Amino acid sequence: MRFDFATPYSSTRLPLFARNVVSTSHPLAAQVGVRILQQGGNAVDAALAAAATMTLVEPVSNGLGSDAFCIVWDGHQLHGLNASGPAPAAWTPDYFHRKYGPDAKAPPKRGMDSVSVPGAVAGWVALSGRFGKLPFADVLQPAIEIAERGYLVPVVVQQKWAAATPELQSQPGFAQSFLPWGRAPQVGELVRCPAAARGLRAIAATRGQALYGGEIAEAIERFSASNGGSLTARDLANYQPEWVTPIAQHYRGYTLHEIPPNGQGIAALIALGILSHFDLSTFTVDSVQAQHLQIEAMKLAFADVYRHVADPRSMHVTPEQMLDPAYLARRARLIDLKRAQDFQAGNPVKGGTIYLTAADENGMMVSFIQSNYMGFGSGVVEPTYGISLQNRGHGFSTDPSAPNTANLVAPGKRPFHTIIPAFLTREGQPVMSYGVMGGNMQPQGHMQTLVRMLDYGQNPQTACDAPRWRFNAGLDINVESAMDPATVRGLQALGHRLDVINDSYQDFGAGQFIWRMGDPAVEGYLAASDPRRDGQAAGF
Repeated sequence: MRFDFATPYSSTRLPLFARNVVSTSHPLAAQVGVRILQQGGNAVDAALAAAATMTLVEPVSNGLGSDAFCIVWDGHQLHGLNASGPAPAAWTPDYFHRKYGPDAKAPPKRGMDSVSVPGAVAGWVALSGRFGKLPFADVLQPAIEIAERGYLVPVVVQQKWAAATPELQSQPGFAQSFLPWGRAPQVGELVRCPAAARGLRAIAATRGQALYGGEIAEAIERFSASNGGSLTARDLANYQPEWVTPIAQHYRGYTLHEIPPNGQGIAALIALGILSHFDLSTFTVDSVQAQHLQIEAMKLAFADVYRHVADPRSMHVTPEQMLDPAYLARRARLIDLKRAQDFQAGNPVKGGTIYLTAADENGMMVSFIQSNYMGFGSGVVEPTYGISLQNRGHGFSTDPSAPNTANLVAPGKRPFHTIIPAFLTREGQPVMSYGVMGGNMQPQGHMQTLVRMLDYGQNPQTACDAPRWRFNAGLDINVESAMDPATVRGLQALGHRLDVINDSYQDFGAGQFIWRMGDPAVEGYLAASDPRRDGQAAGF
């Protein structure tokens, strides 16, 4: 691939070239990853060290009580890991209807009854055990040091911290953990995390067992029971992450790989399968026509994803049916080049997040994502060990009459998930590990940035910097304020209802990209990080 290295957008950020690279949304985490590589660790060790650090330095997006997903190229083949946790044993529709009334359509947004079993730490252990070179405790040591010594709060994290505080300050454990002066910290203030340091030390010493059946699990059960929840130490002890085979879609001579459901990565694959029926190169990269086609393809993808995707054991259709080429060809024919449409789900049956990526000179590449879901997750924090708990349970339905009955809450079932790592190959060989954060923006960002690279030759940093749009529902689209006003007017003329947004962090995610330039021990990699957060790529 010959990239265009011109910089037509407002960002002046340049890509990093190195043989060993870590790209994250916080500079300290990138530096920790490089430190681990310099100590003899591999890309998996570096990614895990960075992930542990991110739970501290970007607590608005993730914590020790997160879920995670990962795609690893081990030098020979791809491996997928689903480390999303299931519903506690007590959860049923009746459980929520008794507590919150018969009209409750989903578990609550915040509090203990939004907390499903956290899977991220179990994912760390699984990745370390299968692929890591360094001892697990050594990989967590930099994060422990940062938790104990503290770090200075950066601009974007502080903004989100302050914005979340009014809603969450009364949640159990939140003020104790995240409001050290009775308020959100200011930019540049030193924040220490002694409870999280204690939790990380216990996790490191027991290779995660403390959280999955040990002392931390018992503390969480007590904390849950005292605050109206039903999560137990047994729920935690019974959890195991799942190794999965990534699903794939061919596009322009490359292959994009995503984790299969219960996540929404299949939306990016569906959209690309639909776009493959159009020659985007006949339009300029930021033209009305190019953006319109991508928006409509994404809308078609989400119509099917929201109707069908759930825990795969409960889905009524398979990912293979949703990606069937003939079905996607039929869906592509629904797009009208002259008007925007509000698409409904088809019938494919025949008859909150942080993302990071790392790569090393031996060829290992890691695409990793973890999240507490909405900002600070459930808002509840087990105070002894600093376990900030996710609110992924809110992704379930409690309504048996809802369109996607496959996502109805049940004990041991995984909820519909938004976080998705991505990986690109060509002819079976690794090309790029990448991801974009931000709820339903993630598959939209996967598609938009990949189209810019593969259809238009933009380099990963330029594709990352370019203005994005975000489909919400119906005909409603948010667009970044940096988008060409002529393109905005042209999309409105086609019937898209556009809202121009200035807050890029809030609405358009942020991405990290590592593109393999050739032999990693010789040419190395190109790494890009997103200016929408405090992102940084580091390497040597």
